[in-house]
Amino acid sequence: MKKIFFSFLCFTFCFSSLFGSHPTHTINVKADVKNSRIQWKGSKITSSHEGNVELRQGFLVIDHGKLAGGKFSIDLSTIFCTDLEGKKAESLVAHLKDDDFFDVENHPIAVLYITDVKHIEEFNYSIKADLTIKGKTNPISFTARVPVKGAQFEASAKIVIDRTKWGIVYKSGNFFKDLAANKIIKDEIEFDIRLVSQKTK
Repeated sequence: MKKIFFSFLCFTFCFSSLFGSHPTHTINVKADVKNSRIQWKGSKITSSHEGNVELRQGFLVIDHGKLAGGKFSIDLSTIFCTDLEGKKAESLVAHLKDDDFFDVENHPIAVLYITDVKHIEEFNYSIKADLTIKGKTNPISFTARVPVKGAQFEASAKIVIDRTKWGIVYKSGNFFKDLAANKIIKDEIEFDIRLVSQKTK
């Protein structure tokens, strides 16, 4: 009787090990900094400006072919304006880099750290992350499309943040009530992101 009971326990354990557990198999896949792209857009009531900023480094965590996490650093010293030229572009970029906006001299790097991932369908995910700008960290959420093939990925997402949560309140209508409507800068900043993985040799 004891032998039969022992055999039953062994069978149960082996069955659970084979079918009841799902061990993770995560890999960190680095982003290709040169071929990834981050575009920004800031707006007033009647106009807007846009440009690029460069990825410094980053990776996505892949688990069995699906997105599981990631972390990215953005080099704010590379902010560039694409809809203006010459001195107008230089003036805008200089202003974005000063302490009215990103204070690049003291805080040159922004960091996005993925804290939670939920698979929606196919290659689409709902993502929660911590975003650090100017030394302040706030949670954000967004959706992303991340096709994965082996150890390769191509991710795209649109992220919209409320800049005032990071202390960037310059000409915000929610902080300066006496501003003329055409002087107000919207609180939302948009980031259109495309990330591609480094090619394996």
